[in-house]
Amino acid sequence: MAASSQGPVNGVGEDKTSVRRQSEANRKLKYISLAVLVVQNASLILSIRYVRTLPGERFFTTSAVVMAEVLKVLTCLLIILLQKRGSLRAFIKLLYDSIFVQYLDTLKLAVPSLIYTLQNNLQYVAISNLPAATFQVTYQLKILTTALFSVLMLRKSLSRVQWVSLVLLFAGVAIVQVEQEGKQKETTVSSGSQNYAKGLVAVVVSCLSSGFAGVYFEKILKGSSASVWMRNVQLGIFGTFLGLLGLWWNDGPAIAEKGFLFGYTPMVWGVIFNQAFGGLLVAVVVKYADNILKGFATSFSIVVSTVTSVYLFGFHVDLLFTLGAGLVIGAVYMYSLPKAASPSSSSSSSSSSSTVSSSSSAHSRSHLSNSDADSETDAFLPKSVLVK
Repeated sequence: MAASSQGPVNGVGEDKTSVRRQSEANRKLKYISLAVLVVQNASLILSIRYVRTLPGERFFTTSAVVMAEVLKVLTCLLIILLQKRGSLRAFIKLLYDSIFVQYLDTLKLAVPSLIYTLQNNLQYVAISNLPAATFQVTYQLKILTTALFSVLMLRKSLSRVQWVSLVLLFAGVAIVQVEQEGKQKETTVSSGSQNYAKGLVAVVVSCLSSGFAGVYFEKILKGSSASVWMRNVQLGIFGTFLGLLGLWWNDGPAIAEKGFLFGYTPMVWGVIFNQAFGGLLVAVVVKYADNILKGFATSFSIVVSTVTSVYLFGFHVDLLFTLGAGLVIGAVYMYSLPKAASPSSSSSSSSSSSTVSSSSSAHSRSHLSNSDADSETDAFLPKSVLVK
């Protein structure tokens, strides 16, 4: 009897040890996720601002958009091939079935792809004409536009805290714009190649397109069985084609004269690789990050962008900008809080439940990883593949 009673005790001890190890591993993954999200959010904006303000002849942004799409498609194709264990027959069959046989699903992606291509080009325009910190703060309006389109198109409901956070977000951006308006004349005099009004219009239109495209993307692909990598291949095909059209329309004669890769330096290649691979990396990493962590990462990246802009670009931080940026940072964090309440409560209840309930919880989590987690990643992915 003593030996038989000892078994469950040892089993409980082993369960506690495995749970402790799993929680430690999850904690490490969250910290890694935080670092990746912050670095990707801040570095892309700062690097684009840097390469677009260097003296001398600049690269064509339309060619950079196309190159990023091509690299993204090739990366996703490689991942799909690896998932098929290198079987070319299975790989080609999957591509043919997903792109051509299910052509209606592929065609549905033409609209968001067009918007994302426009958004990519607009963000180059915005960052070329706005200080990096100002762009980073103003671009958080995409949270407001995404929330509004979610309510209108998906009939989602927002909590009181979320509505308050959206009001604070708008107020913070407005304060930053009022503060920057006072510096507009000074900026125009010091750099005639930069147009603040043009950059502001570009970032506002980019926020509107980001909100609409993200919600539309979520709506048309609900219930779809395609993986996140296949969806990016479908998006990338349209994005490359539409990007080439924009390239021909806007810079065709100049590119024909100077070449597609004109002005490409190692720093420019770094920006393009960050655009192409950074978003895909974040899409994977975000599976290990809850909404609070994503909100904190976005807020922290604003601080990083602001501090770095002071040293790299001579950006001046005054009281109004600090107040506006503080409101935006707080609003971003507040908006993420309600979304994280449900997962935390469910995880705490599962940890205090019995072995049977924990196994059913594990089953539900594995189901969520194939459905809800993928839909969360897909909704986040269009924003992360582009500039955040």
